[in-house]
Amino acid sequence: MNPLAKELNQVIETGNPNLMAMLADIGKNLFFPKGILAQSAEAKEKAHRINATIGIAKEGGATMALPSVMASISALGAEQALTYAPSFGIPGLRAAWKDAIYEKNPSLKDKAISLPIVTCGITHGISVFADVWVDPGDVVILPDMFWGNYNMILNVRKHATIKHFKIFTESGGYNTEAFAAKVKEEAKTRDKIIVLLNFPQNPTGYTLTVAEGNRVVQILKEVAESGTNVIAVLDDAYFGLFYEDDVMKESLFAQLAGIHPRLLAVKLDGATKENYVWGLRVGFVTYGCAVTTDAKKVYDALERKTAGAVRGNISNASHLSQSIVLASMKSENFAREKAEKYKILEARARKVKAVLADPKYKDAWDVYPFNSGYFMCIRLKMVKAEALRVHLLDKYGVGLISLGDTDLRVAFSCLEEADVQVLFDTVLQGIKDLS
Repeated sequence: MNPLAKELNQVIETGNPNLMAMLADIGKNLFFPKGILAQSAEAKEKAHRINATIGIAKEGGATMALPSVMASISALGAEQALTYAPSFGIPGLRAAWKDAIYEKNPSLKDKAISLPIVTCGITHGISVFADVWVDPGDVVILPDMFWGNYNMILNVRKHATIKHFKIFTESGGYNTEAFAAKVKEEAKTRDKIIVLLNFPQNPTGYTLTVAEGNRVVQILKEVAESGTNVIAVLDDAYFGLFYEDDVMKESLFAQLAGIHPRLLAVKLDGATKENYVWGLRVGFVTYGCAVTTDAKKVYDALERKTAGAVRGNISNASHLSQSIVLASMKSENFAREKAEKYKILEARARKVKAVLADPKYKDAWDVYPFNSGYFMCIRLKMVKAEALRVHLLDKYGVGLISLGDTDLRVAFSCLEEADVQVLFDTVLQGIKDLS
C-alpha cells in the first residue's frame, strides 16, 4: 500500500474506525498523488518567474487558444475555460456549492460536512462513490422501481448485490415498512449495508413526505445502533423540484449526516438538473459523518481519496463547465432565473395531475404517486408496456419509456402544457388500438 494511502487511513481510523470498515478495498488503497499535479500546484503558487510544470501550452504569458474556439466563449478567458481543473474541482465552485447545500438544507446548521468533490455529472459521481466504498458482494438496497444505470454501475461494474423492496403501498404512500424489513433483514447477516435513496425519484417522480422521511431516518439509525455499518447514499439529482406542500423540502442528507458513528451519509448532487445544464456534466460528492477527532482532517482524507478516484479515472471534470456553473451561481439574477424555471415545471406537473384526474382513463391504467422531479409513471391494465411503446412510436410519433411489463414513464419535464392532454389521449387511443 502506498504510504500516502496509509497516512490517510490513519487519519480516518483515528477519527472514526467504522469508516475504515466501510471503505472498499480500492478505497483503502486510494490516495491523492504528490506527483506532477502536486508539484504543479506548488509551482503555480510560487514560480513567479518561470513555470515549466503543467502540460498546457502558453503564449505571451497567457493560455494558448484558437480564436475560433474562444469566439464561442465570450464571457470567459482561456485560463478559466481551457486549462485543466484540479481533480478536486475548482476551489471557488466547491466552496459555492457547499454554501448552497447549507442554504438549501437548514437542518445542517451546526453540522460539519466535507467540501464537495467535483465529478463529471452525477452518473460519474455514483461511479466514483462505488470505487471508494463498494466491494464485490456488498449489498445495495434499492426500491423495485429504480434508475437502470444503478444496476450497470453497482452490479455489472462493481459486482455488488442489489436487493429490492416494493416502493409503494397499496394505498399509495412510500412503503416504509417494506423498506424497514429489507434493511433489517440484510443487516442481520452483514457488517455493512449500502442504502441508495433517490428523491425526487427516477422514474416515479416521488419524494417522501415529512413523516415518511423521518421514518426512513429512524430506521437507518436503528440499524446503525444495532451494530451494522450503514452507508446512506442520497442521489439528489432533481433536488428542489418539489410540487406539493407535504413533501420533504430538504435532502435526507441533512438529517443523516453525523447522526451515528456507524452511519456515513454521502450526498450525490449536481448542477445538471438543478441548474438546467445537463450537458455541462457537473456533479458533486459530499460526505457527512460522526467524527471524534478533528472533522476537518477526516474530511480532508476522504476528499483526497475521492479526488484520487477522479484522478485515476478521468483526471478532472471540465474546467469550462465548472467556470460556467460558478459564474451563473454568482450572478445576481441566478435565484430569479431558477424560480422562473421551477414555476414552469411545477405548472406542467399540476397539468398532468389535472388531466389524469379524468375518469375516462381509469380502466386503462393506474397512476403511480408523483409529487416532484421530472417524471411520472402509469401502470397499464390492458396491454404490455413495450408493445404499446412501439405502437405509439410507429403510428403516432409519440415517444415514452417502457419499464417492465406494465409501466410507462412520462418525462413531463419536456412537455409543453398544451401537449399534456394530447399525450394521454394518444396513449389511451393506442391502448384501444391494441385491445
